[in-house]
Amino acid sequence: MSRRIKSALALLAGNAIGLLLASVLLTGFSIQPISFIVVVIVFTLVQVVAEPLILKLGEKKAPALKGGIALIVTFVGLLATDLIAAGLTVGGLSNLLAATLLVWLGALVASVVLPIYVFKELREPKK
Repeated sequence: MSRRIKSALALLAGNAIGLLLASVLLTGFSIQPISFIVVVIVFTLVQVVAEPLILKLGEKKAPALKGGIALIVTFVGLLATDLIAAGLTVGGLSNLLAATLLVWLGALVASVVLPIYVFKELREPKK
């Protein structure tokens, strides 16, 4: 399996873990079991598309936001996925903010742990 595919699978798995974490810990945040895979894919695609745009805007307009770009991308991803996918219910602004932090944290931990135990080739630098 190529490095690009493994990287994409690790990103999908990290986002799935983050979304599951939010759905377990937040009362109003829910994902329909039947549409979980669709929600994860839509969320990941929105993140992949939004990240370069938000990064570019952040560098030009507010360089101080550079450290929080991942949180902003997660927020935008959740908001857009809530609007696009029928299987995700965020449950209000406070849940959206809390879910942003939980999904980001879950994906961050997964991005550290998955290359160590599952995708060992991702630990090595690109050739």
